Amino acid sequence: MGWVILAAIAGGAALLLWRIGVSRELWSFIGSALVLGAAGYALQGRPLLAGTPVEANARPIAVDAGLVELRESMVGRLRADTAYLTAADGMTRVGDTESAVRAILGGLRRYPDSLALWTGLGTSLALHDGGQVSPTALFAFAQAARLAPKHPAPPFFTGLAYIRAGNFAQARPYWARALALTPAKISYRPELAYRLALLDRLLADADQATPR
Repeated sequence: MGWVILAAIAGGAALLLWRIGVSRELWSFIGSALVLGAAGYALQGRPLLAGTPVEANARPIAVDAGLVELRESMVGRLRADTAYLTAADGMTRVGDTESAVRAILGGLRRYPDSLALWTGLGTSLALHDGGQVSPTALFAFAQAARLAPKHPAPPFFTGLAYIRAGNFAQARPYWARALALTPAKISYRPELAYRLALLDRLLADADQATPR
């Protein structure tokens, strides 16, 4: 069947060349290319091999729209530096966490003092490292905190990374600090307070369920 298909391709190519008016002087050159391809198939083709289904290497990762909105409220939106975070979100959704990290690193080369990008880098690194708060992720969060020590975003997203890793007790001090750093009248403060209250309830329930 491979040879039949190859013959059909050659015939179709000849008909196409004739229909589009390719001059006969070029036919020998194109024919040589087709013959070369046929020779390569004859030498290396293995048509009797069984087919093998191919699965994608990456698995899609859900990106919480509510958290994206909260992040934009905290660090800004529709800016040159935050555009890299939007690109990273898209890559994360298809499971390509490595490209998400690379996208943010590309942004940091242009905006090395961006609080938004260092915070986003910590989040993306934690996802890329299997959902764990790795030393590289902690370094990125620490850089964000160094750039803006009074901003609630670095401690909040550090705590979020710990929660995603299942380390709820470690997350609690970060979320408490994030809430303490948030001005009373800012729009996202109720959201931070609500999430901290849920975390406290979860920790209390876990404590009660622990055998004494």
